[in-house]
Amino acid sequence: MRRPALLSLLAATTALTLAFAVPSRAAEDAVVIPAPTMDAAPASGIQTAVIAGGCFWGVQGVFQHTAGVVNAVSGYAGGTKATADYQTVSSGRTGHAESVEIKYDPKKISYGKILQIYFSVAHDPTQLNRQGPDTGTQYRSAIFTTSDEQKKVAEAYIAQLDGAKVFSKPIVTKVGALETFYPAEAYHQDYLTLHPNQPYIAYNDLPKIENLKKLFADNYIEKPTLVNASKATN
Repeated sequence: MRRPALLSLLAATTALTLAFAVPSRAAEDAVVIPAPTMDAAPASGIQTAVIAGGCFWGVQGVFQHTAGVVNAVSGYAGGTKATADYQTVSSGRTGHAESVEIKYDPKKISYGKILQIYFSVAHDPTQLNRQGPDTGTQYRSAIFTTSDEQKKVAEAYIAQLDGAKVFSKPIVTKVGALETFYPAEAYHQDYLTLHPNQPYIAYNDLPKIENLKKLFADNYIEKPTLVNASKATN
C-alpha cells in the first residue's frame, strides 16, 4: 500500500499506480473457520472493536459490507498522537498499526462474529509484520481490546483456532489493550468503494468482499456503510 503522498489529493498517474500499487501476488484465499466457542455477553448500545490486519483499505471495506456495523473508520493504533499520520506511520517505526475502528450494534452482530470475519476473510493472521505485498510492523495483525471481556474472547478464539489447526501455520495476531485510536486522513476513508478500479484494490481487496459475500452471506450487505454517509447523518 506504499504510495506517493500525491494520493492524498488525487489518484496517481497510471505509471505511478502500476509501479507502486500492483503487488507480487493477489490477496490470500479466505479460510473457512468455526465460530468462537466463547463470545461477549449480550449488551445494549453501540460497541467498539479495533482491529489491524494489513492495509486498512481492505479491512475497512470488509466491515463496511457487514450487517450490524454502524461505522468502520480507517486509522492508526499502537503509537502516539504525534506520529499518527500516514507518511510517518509508513516508516514502520512509530508503533502504530494501520487499524480499523468498528462501531457495531451487538443486537445485530456479536464481537465474536466480527473476529470470525476478521480471521477468515479480512486478512491472513499467520503473516508476521506483513500482509500480502505490504511489509513492516505497521501492517501487523493485532486486536486492540477495549475491555477485559474482549481480551478474553480474542485470546480464547486464537487458542481455539490454533488448537484446531485451522491454519497451516500458527496465528501471530497480538492482543493488547487499546490506548487511543486515531482516524486516518480523509483520503483514506471509504477508499475501496471510491477506487474499485485502482489496481491494488482490485487485486488485493475486492476478493475479500466476494469472500465475505460467499462465506458470510447472512452477515453481508450489498450497500456499504460509508464513513462520509455516517458523518452526514450525525
